[in-house]
Amino acid sequence: MTRLGFLFARTLRDESALQRLSVPQSALLADLAGKRIALIGNARALAQTDHGTAIDAADLVIRINRAPMPSAESHGTRTDWLALATRLSDADRTRIAPARILWMSPKRKRLDWHSATSPGFYLHPLADYRALADRLGAPPTTGAMMIDLIARSDMARLDLYGFDFFASLSLSGRRSAEQVPHDFSGESRWVQELERADRRIHRH
Repeated sequence: MTRLGFLFARTLRDESALQRLSVPQSALLADLAGKRIALIGNARALAQTDHGTAIDAADLVIRINRAPMPSAESHGTRTDWLALATRLSDADRTRIAPARILWMSPKRKRLDWHSATSPGFYLHPLADYRALADRLGAPPTTGAMMIDLIARSDMARLDLYGFDFFASLSLSGRRSAEQVPHDFSGESRWVQELERADRRIHRH
């Protein structure tokens, strides 16, 4: 697809055309098989921990959106995959340097050409977003979408860091829980249920 074709597809919300830029979900899930995965949320409380070494020891490190990393001690240094629902500045893209970008947001008009044509690019299906939104009764966070996606794979283990569901707010912004369109209490209960049902999932 040319850049002009991409702009047309994005403007016209031509989902089938945009999906042709993405690796199949089956291929993405296959890449997770057998791996110990660290998924890093952006809770401010993570900055007060020493989880960095454990994060970097994972087989695959996945971060979210602008992926603030205030220190290697708390957050580690690696970013293998970056799950996005917002556009990245050039500075953030260079700083994070992900090997793969996953566009999780249903808002396709925010998707940029650089991300859409990056190696291994993945576009999360709208049907999956809507199914999780129905389950939660509210628009899911990028983190919740990633947990849902990873839990459907044959991964060996999923460690969640920086997920306190806005109890300590977010390192990537100043908004309160009331200013964002998510049900953090509902997501917290849902993750607790997942942990009880799937012993591969561990929240730190």
